[in-house]
Amino acid sequence: MAKKVKITLERSTIGQKPAKVATVRSLGLKKLHSSVVQEETDAIKGMIATVSHLVKVEEVK
Repeated sequence: MAKKVKITLERSTIGQKPAKVATVRSLGLKKLHSSVVQEETDAIKGMIATVSHLVKVEEVK
């Protein structure tokens, strides 16, 4: 069973490159301070690394 992580959009995507905006949207984040819980797969880890300056990540128990 994969670990789960809670991803929260902390900073706005205004002024970011379209690829980074698309990455945030594909994580399931739409509005500022919105949160989603995702399984920590390699694809999700890569997306988090790409937009790490915009999001906050916490482990879910």
